Amino acid sequence: MKVWYITKKQVKISFITAILLVAVSVIYGVGVLFVSAKERMLPVYSVETPKKQVALTFDVAWEDSDLNQILTILQENKAKATFFVTGDWARRYPDGVKKILAAGNEVQNHSDRHPHVASIDGGSLMLDTRACEQALTPLTGKKPTLYRAPYGEYDNEMLAALTQEGYTVVQWDVDSRDWQPSATVDTIVGNVVEKTGPGSILLFHVDAKPKCTPQALQKILPELTKQGYAIGTASDLLIKENYVIDRNGRMKHK
Repeated sequence: MKVWYITKKQVKISFITAILLVAVSVIYGVGVLFVSAKERMLPVYSVETPKKQVALTFDVAWEDSDLNQILTILQENKAKATFFVTGDWARRYPDGVKKILAAGNEVQNHSDRHPHVASIDGGSLMLDTRACEQALTPLTGKKPTLYRAPYGEYDNEMLAALTQEGYTVVQWDVDSRDWQPSATVDTIVGNVVEKTGPGSILLFHVDAKPKCTPQALQKILPELTKQGYAIGTASDLLIKENYVIDRNGRMKHK
């Protein structure tokens, strides 16, 4: 039987090698984290544009209590908007979807059942997204192309899956906060008018519980028009091709 002897020098070399391997692993790990951070995907929060143009958007998932008021106010102010509608809402209020479209606005995908998309797997996300499509398409005559995530949640997996399905995921950079229980007409007006800039995407809700969104819009829309803003849909604002989304979620031409 052959007996192997390990010298002190060999032990020392092995120890040094082990330390070097650990160091390389740490450096590599940091590098991976750095690359992952650089490659983090983002939805569209706003759009870089030289024009004084904004997108007016509404999330629609609750009831339809103030929909008629909102549509009337939009028409009075010659404004258009994107309504991100859940499939559940569309099935309950198909006439509401038709009214939105008849007034010259657009309807897009806001999920089917308003789930927390950051906590469901890709398969469940696609099932929910397609269920909303199936509810909206017969009413609108076309497949939706924009997606607003419930609760504004997203991650790389969700964004990649929806992009693969042909969707552009749209967030917002101006939150009216009309959904907060403490919201008032004045707080909503202040939240929007003071923060809006060229390329902003504005967030409101249909049937927000404080019930003051229509009254706030009656002040906001004329003020933005007075400032020279064109108020339209998200599709009107978004860049259709040859664009990048920067680290702040701002869509820009390449």
